[in-house]
Order: sequence, then structure tokens, then C-alpha cells
Amino acid sequence: MPKSVLMLFFFVLFNCASADDFSAVETKLNAAMKSDIRSESEIERDRNRNPVATLEFFGLRDDMKVVELLPGGGWYTKLLAPVLAERGEFYVALGTGRVKERVLGEEGFEHVKVVAEDANIYRPEGSRFYALEMTGLDVEDADIVFTFRNYHNFAAEGRATMNRAVYDALKPGGTYAVVDHTRRHMESDNSENRRRVDPVLAIKEIEAAGFEFVDFSDLHFRLDDELRYEVGRKTVTGNTDRWTLRFRKPAD
Repeated sequence: MPKSVLMLFFFVLFNCASADDFSAVETKLNAAMKSDIRSESEIERDRNRNPVATLEFFGLRDDMKVVELLPGGGWYTKLLAPVLAERGEFYVALGTGRVKERVLGEEGFEHVKVVAEDANIYRPEGSRFYALEMTGLDVEDADIVFTFRNYHNFAAEGRATMNRAVYDALKPGGTYAVVDHTRRHMESDNSENRRRVDPVLAIKEIEAAGFEFVDFSDLHFRLDDELRYEVGRKTVTGNTDRWTLRFRKPAD
């Protein structure tokens, strides 16, 4: 075999292996988890949230274009941004006020882009849930869109708006990664389940937006959570049962 052909073979083999190998992501995640930017309370949540296994399940690689929705105070932002800093692209969208103030001004987070800043999130008077008005995420051909424990915040129309925006932002074959607190199947609204979502309902709604349901994980299954109480109750806080669902935008 000519030397040039042999070199090409090893180049292709190396790049294919890198694309399918989670080890680079894991190394960067472990370093990010030890960063001084993380508070003690954030570090304490590592055991329960299990970010390395969670991100491996969703197929994260360090050269991807990734969007995180509703990043809150930046728990996952502080992990995703370092992983994607060198080879990938990272965006945050919707409800980004706290993460802009607390995280994005820090050294090493300059590459993170804030998008969909014209989105309007509000709670109508008398409503249990938020409404969402937006034209899109202002991102194209993303590999993954994440939302962690946020799906429950919106009423049905707001969830549909978000799902459509995610669909439009993803490339064909891209992943929609969703985690949220579990509600009993077909349980009606009550004072203890506002921040819980029926996973069957979530699957139906996300499929209705055009996605394919790919897989689920029991990484966040918690037998001790009887699904009876608000997630902030001391008997379940920090240890709620959560569903972990992976969807795909069809490749065709």
C-alpha cells in the first residue's frame, strides 16, 4: 500500500474514532467539575445529577454546536462551556439573566453566545404556568439542544412554542435532550405537582413537533420519590425522580 494511502487511512480512522469517543468530553468535564467557579452547593449536586453519565447518554462531543435552554444560575453552563470552548460552539437561550450576570462575565466563558433575546417569557395573571412568545432560537444546524428541569415551567402552548423553536434550530439528525421531574401519569393539576411533568405527555407533545423518540435513561430514577410532593419539599428536594428522554430531528 502506498505511504500516502496509508496515511490517509489512519487520518480517517483517527477522526472517526474521535467523533465517536466520549473520553475527550469526560476528561474536560472532570476538569470543569473541579473548577473554582463552582460553588460548594453546586458541587454537592454532582452525585444526584450525575452530569458525566447524563451527557454521555445524550451523545455530547466536544466539537458540537450546542444550545442550552433556560440555564438558570448556570449549573450545567459551567460544565458545558469548558467542554465546547476549543472545538465547539455553545449558546444559551431563554431566561438567561442570571447566567449572564453570574457566569458569562467570568474568564473562560467569553465564547458563550446568548441568543433569542427577544423571547418573551411571562406568567399570565392567575396562571400556574408561564407563557412563551418567540420567533426562534436564532441558531441553525445545532447538534444538541438541552433543557434540564424546565419543561414543567410552561403551559401547553408555551411548551409547543419551545418545541417548534428547538426543531427549527437543530440540524437533521440532531438531538433534543430533555430532563424533568416526574408526575404520575394522567394526574390532574394539584398544589403539589406544579413542577412535575407526565413523561408520556412530554413524549406526545415533542413527537407532535416532528421529533422521533429515540431513548430514555433511568439515570435519575429515584425509588424514594413517591411522586406525591412538590419538588421543593424537604423529603424529596435534591432527590426527585426525573425522566431523561432523548429525541431526534428526523434526518430526512
